Amino acid sequence: MKNEETAYAIPVSCRDCRMSTMCIPLSLRSDELYKLDQVIQRGSPYQTKGSIFYCGDKFTSAYAVRSGSVKTYCIDNEGREQVTGFFLPGEIFGWDGLATNYHQNTAVAMETTSICEIPYGQLEQLNSTVPSIQKHVIKLLSKEINTDQRLIALLAGNSAHQRLASLLLNISARLAQQKLSSTRFRLPMSRGEISNYLGMTVETVSRAFSHFQRQKYLIVNKKEIELIDKPALQQLISNPDGGH
Repeated sequence: MKNEETAYAIPVSCRDCRMSTMCIPLSLRSDELYKLDQVIQRGSPYQTKGSIFYCGDKFTSAYAVRSGSVKTYCIDNEGREQVTGFFLPGEIFGWDGLATNYHQNTAVAMETTSICEIPYGQLEQLNSTVPSIQKHVIKLLSKEINTDQRLIALLAGNSAHQRLASLLLNISARLAQQKLSSTRFRLPMSRGEISNYLGMTVETVSRAFSHFQRQKYLIVNKKEIELIDKPALQQLISNPDGGH
């Protein structure tokens, strides 16, 4: 479902966007970048919990987060929400509908979020004149597959402490790619969303955060996080006996 408040375009081009190096191929010439820029649609921001698309919607576009953050989720066989991903600025989502032509997840804004919509049909048409775009799309799809595989590995047998440490370090690395602070950042997701994503209870997540604070791995102030001992978190993940 499209944002109902997208009547007015936001005058921002790929050339001016600091996230462009994450979304588009670095090798694009100025004329190729102009062609891509004409395809991308930008609307007014989605408000918190605003839906970008629903599970079952026809796949027509991929989406890039320009600012804010997005959560994707599906509903399991028992009618419960299962969080499937968190997307930060510069990251692209919505490829879940490519294989079947219908989205397999619902995507919602976790805070006020600006989105660039990339119509897939027009993107395909550009492939003939801008071959590097097709290569970049394949690269993005491969990255999404790797992300899914990492999640499966994360949930398979790791302790609660290891799962949370993995998530925090993953977010840290993604922020570093954006040239943002990798040690001080705000978690846009709630404790409930974190616990859902990691396959844990909210109480277990809270206890894990408290343990990390006692060990002086990090400082938590509501959603604000400061990582003060990243090597210790890395060691926790790599040590089979590191979690409790």
